[in-house]
Amino acid sequence: MLFFFFSEKNGHFLKLKKKMNNRNNVTEFIFMGFSPNIQVQILYFVIFLFCYIAILMGNFIVIISITCSQLIEQPMYFFLAYLSFMDVCYTSTVTPKLISDTLAERKSISYTNCLIQLFTVHFFGGVEVFILTGMAYDRYVAICKPLHYMTIMSRHRCNTLIVAACGGGFVHSFAQFLLAFLLPFCGPNAIDHYFCDMYPLLKLACTDTYNLGLLVIANSGMIALVVFMVLMASYAVILYTLRAHSSESRQKALSTCGSHITVVVLFFGPSLFIYIRPATTFQEDKVLALFYTIIAPMFNPLIYTLKNSEMKNTMKKVWSRNLFGGRKQLL
Repeated sequence: MLFFFFSEKNGHFLKLKKKMNNRNNVTEFIFMGFSPNIQVQILYFVIFLFCYIAILMGNFIVIISITCSQLIEQPMYFFLAYLSFMDVCYTSTVTPKLISDTLAERKSISYTNCLIQLFTVHFFGGVEVFILTGMAYDRYVAICKPLHYMTIMSRHRCNTLIVAACGGGFVHSFAQFLLAFLLPFCGPNAIDHYFCDMYPLLKLACTDTYNLGLLVIANSGMIALVVFMVLMASYAVILYTLRAHSSESRQKALSTCGSHITVVVLFFGPSLFIYIRPATTFQEDKVLALFYTIIAPMFNPLIYTLKNSEMKNTMKKVWSRNLFGGRKQLL
């Protein structure tokens, strides 16, 4: 549907591109960040550096614990390992630049790097969204069709879902990249944000961006809304089905689904607020964006492991074997 709209408006976009070539005299953008105060910037540097280290450590611990144990054979943990990997990639497209900018006098990014950051942010974010959908499907099959679970959620099916998630993320991010690439910029070049995203760029474009704003809503906003509704509907069916299960099975399933729902709400809540509305920017957008670029990737390992006894026991075995086994060999 999105590409059909592009074909319908092909003449308009070609004209827009020609105008951009003549009027685009912006070679870099300046991020306004969170605060011009030096002391506050130092505080942000410490906070964001701590968060990034926590993200890397937490998610790599989850990835190594799953891949180095038999949990990788289970579809739920197979998806969780990929989700943790996407968290690392996703936040790494934004957070290192944010950390370095907190101590920089001039928070600049080149036009090319801005477009690259826009593409990678939406690619890894899109892949993560679709992996969450795959995890919800896995839980639906496990609880609602337990006798056919191993047949339906075969390794081939899991690999297919991961490939489909990457394909969906690429289509989504390429559409965003194309929209940004066609925008003409003739000044100013100050972005009231800490990374390159569509709405802040639309605000700087020296052309009428109403139709482009609708395309952003159709791309980012509607994808987030539809996926969120599908996830909530699937978990509603799961919770309804759990009524017929034993109390022990119900408690275990509720713990797993509760973790998934927490991650979904933490990621999709701010995303929906930003992308489902008309193309406009608010001061609060920068703070809300922290939830899905930094806070969610940081808390995902904790959310998925704190109430998961199987995951905690596996982590203890894997890391005690690696750490203490290595010490014995040294001795």
